[in-house]
Amino acid sequence: MGEQQEEFAIRVRDLVVGFGRQTVLDHLSLDVRRGEILGLVGASGGGKSVLMRTIIGLIPRRSGTIEVMGQPIGGRTQGAATAWGILFQQGALFSSLTVRQNVQFPLRENLVLSQELMDEIAIAKLEMVGLRAQDADKYPAELSGGMTKRVALARALALDPPILFLDEPTSGLDPIAAGDFDALIGTLQKTLGLTVFMVTHDLASLTTVCDRVAALADGKIVAIGPMRELLQSEHPWVRAYFHGKRSQMLQHEMR
Repeated sequence: MGEQQEEFAIRVRDLVVGFGRQTVLDHLSLDVRRGEILGLVGASGGGKSVLMRTIIGLIPRRSGTIEVMGQPIGGRTQGAATAWGILFQQGALFSSLTVRQNVQFPLRENLVLSQELMDEIAIAKLEMVGLRAQDADKYPAELSGGMTKRVALARALALDPPILFLDEPTSGLDPIAAGDFDALIGTLQKTLGLTVFMVTHDLASLTTVCDRVAALADGKIVAIGPMRELLQSEHPWVRAYFHGKRSQMLQHEMR
């Protein structure tokens, strides 16, 4: 058990999640290794974000077990919430707060710190994600899409979590900004030793930054491994996803 706890940041076993009569996740199992960047792909509406939100406790499960950093996660996850940082798809910044106040929000909620120390931490986190100290007094409405993602990332890292959850992190970004963001995630993972759980459909992200890719279909993980292994998978959905015309064009452009 000790070795398993040491090796895996997240362990999901026989997870069942549904809404009404619909079962979205059907006895799904998944291991996420400590220190890896795992990309999760699946059909639209197929349960990718449901899986992420269930792990972090936003959606209840019908059955199954979840462990994060060796600790079982029950229906109430407040005690474990500092183990992860979360970047939602659109950034989800508070529009009435400045960039500085957005980054400080988790600090105010979880710690008792002086304003001076919180200001220092906020600036340090903003610089960590490639923003300047003078950006701290801007409001979300004044930010570009790429800057919004970076502020949301700085907020996700405010409590120095060992695990980072990213929900479609490059969605809405142009290819250059998306490539820069992928590079930033890769750098932060190496520098901070993070475990990154990334829900994405971005083939460039899957190819350039993910150590392994997990494919979700029919409520289960049907394939998992390095990108080269998924490209060889015989599962019908995985083949359709990675060998369709659009996928082949993107893979050709990335060579």
